[in-house]
Amino acid sequence: MKSFELYEPTTVQQAVGLLNQFGATVKVIGGGSDQIGGIMKDWVQGKGMPLPVQVVDLTTIPDLKGITVGSDGAHIGATTTLTEIIEHKDLQQTFPLLTQAALSVASPLIRNFGTLGGNINQRPRCWFFRGENFACYKKGGDFCYAVTGDNRYHAIIGGELCYIVHPSDTATALLALNAQAKVSSPSGDRTVPFDQYFHGPREDVLTENVLKANEVLTEVFIPTPTAGTKMAWTKLKDRQVYDFAVVAVAAAFTLDGGNWKDGRVALGGVAPVPYRAQVVEDALKGKDVKTTVKQAAAQIRTVARPMSLNAYKVDIAQGLVERTVLQALG
Repeated sequence: MKSFELYEPTTVQQAVGLLNQFGATVKVIGGGSDQIGGIMKDWVQGKGMPLPVQVVDLTTIPDLKGITVGSDGAHIGATTTLTEIIEHKDLQQTFPLLTQAALSVASPLIRNFGTLGGNINQRPRCWFFRGENFACYKKGGDFCYAVTGDNRYHAIIGGELCYIVHPSDTATALLALNAQAKVSSPSGDRTVPFDQYFHGPREDVLTENVLKANEVLTEVFIPTPTAGTKMAWTKLKDRQVYDFAVVAVAAAFTLDGGNWKDGRVALGGVAPVPYRAQVVEDALKGKDVKTTVKQAAAQIRTVARPMSLNAYKVDIAQGLVERTVLQALG
């Protein structure tokens, strides 16, 4: 592993100040399982993502850790661990979709030190991007090796230029919960809805979200769901142990009688961003959920553009959407 300078700020202002000072040579970490234990250990680099010279540890900032659930919703600090989220009684009661998604991440050991911010902002797990010998678009190269290579786990929706899939389970759940991200920079704070937090490779192939070089995610806010909101989470993995999603589905919705009133269906493992399946939501709007869900889930086929080896994921996505919505109904 390449050596680096470690900085341990105690305030957000100090952290963003360091980012502003060092620019392109600095990276932040939460638990560090991806940046330190993955990217830097495996020497994943390219002209678009040099290995950091400086590393800023956000876990030394007390204000970034903790969970507060009030009448308006839940405020969760970015360095709160996944285990702390899973075990929080108020989150279990009001936001079971998030706690179930967090529980499906990695292993108990990693959940004990892996943070919410780190899980949301982790880099993709594409084996070409993570492979030392592939100068792909996302590393600043000029080719996507998934186009002609082994693309069995790659994007079936919204690929374009680069066909990674976003690896974060918590981000998929938070998108379904209409969450917001609080982002801090030297000039102050801003709030970004999760609908706008991530972007695809066509907008910027080198990054996956709106964070600028001198900004950090400091908090996630989830508004209190409408009374009676139905929620469910389903994740399919190749191995039912420590693994990333082949396809994951998060559903959160309200009913008027047995009809879909309002809600969201989000998918992980299918696109370069956590994907909101509005075609499914539109097909369910105002209709009886039980009798319409199969037809509505099939609408995912209208936006899917599978590659040579991953058309099977379209079938899985359709089936999991139907299953997850019905599971939410109980």
